[in-house]
Order: sequence, then structure tokens, then C-alpha cells
Amino acid sequence: MKDRHDGSIAREAFPFMFALGLAALALVWMGFKGAAAAVFAAMLFVAFFFRNPERATPDEKGLVVSPADGKVLKIEEVHADGLLQGPHRKVSIFMNVFNVHVNRVPYSGRVEKIEYHAGKFLSADLDKASADNERNTVLIRTAEGKAFLTIQIAGLIARRIVCWIGEGMEVVRGERFGLICFGSRLEVVLPLDSKILVQAGQKVRAGETPLGVL
Repeated sequence: MKDRHDGSIAREAFPFMFALGLAALALVWMGFKGAAAAVFAAMLFVAFFFRNPERATPDEKGLVVSPADGKVLKIEEVHADGLLQGPHRKVSIFMNVFNVHVNRVPYSGRVEKIEYHAGKFLSADLDKASADNERNTVLIRTAEGKAFLTIQIAGLIARRIVCWIGEGMEVVRGERFGLICFGSRLEVVLPLDSKILVQAGQKVRAGETPLGVL
């Protein structure tokens, strides 16, 4: 799949920026220059939040890269009971509002299934957010036949999950595949025999930081 989301600012930012820009101009016209400056600052923050930098993705065989910028919250063994079944390893990553929020594919393969689940908007750094919050689960199967999940999870502020890929598509490691507007948490569920290369508390970068090896 060709990456069509390579602008320096993710296009999902433009409606917010346009609305804030119009509001700032209207406030200037009405003489409320202080309020206009505050709204203009908010527009600049939106541009910063939706920034979409280029990344250098490693090409070593079997290497799984982080799907998100942020901090590793937890690494655990879980019993999957959904698109995957049985014991797996899960890496959870928390994104604060200052992180880049464009998400990237952890490993190349074919998108077999995408499932959206409505839910709550708890703070994404809580363990129960993984099961209770609104989320979008992507199942990818590699050319070697291994399957893994990448899960986008909304948070306290995030109210919109965006996924740019669809079922049946071939995706490439490091390719942009979506974002979460003003949030929050990404999880990668890997086969149990995968080697994990990160630790809880470690900072990671989408498309660059190795998470593990399949």
C-alpha cells in the first residue's frame, strides 16, 4: 500500500485549524485581540499535535517496531480470546498530548481483520482502559504465517480513532496506518515465542524503536 499520509501535518488537523483560524480572525475583527491570540495559540498547538515527521525504519528480518511514540507502560503475558487465541505477549504504550500521534505498522504483512469496539474514555494509562475503552483492533498476518495485533485505544481526552488501512491490504513495517485524535494508548499483541526488546518505562518512537523479534 502506498503511503498517502506523508504530509508534515496529518490532514485530520485541517478542520480544527480552519475553525480556530476563522475564530481568531473574527475575534480580531471584533476587537478582542487577547482572545484572538489565545485562539491562534490553540491553532498552533493543533498543528504541533498533528505533526507527522519522517522516520527511519530498521529493515532487519523479524524485527517488530513500535507503532507509537510514547512510554512503555507494561509488558505482560496475556491469554487472548478474540481475533487471536491462547497465550501471547502484549506491549502497552502510552502517548501523552506532547507525543507524535501518527501510528505506524509494527511489521509487514496482510491485514486479515479490523474490529472496532465502542467503549468508555478512561485515562489511557489505567490497566482497565485496555478492556473498557473505545478501541480499534487490527489483525496482521506476516508472510511467514505469524499473526499479531495492533490495538488503538482512546483515552480520557481522545474521542476519535482514525484508521487509514482496510482488510485485505498489504502493509509495510513503518508505514503510517492511522492516529488517535488527542490521545492515548497503543498495544501490540505478539506470539508467545517472540523476544521482547523493550522494558517498562522506556520511551519509544513510532516506526523506529525495536519492540521485539518475531
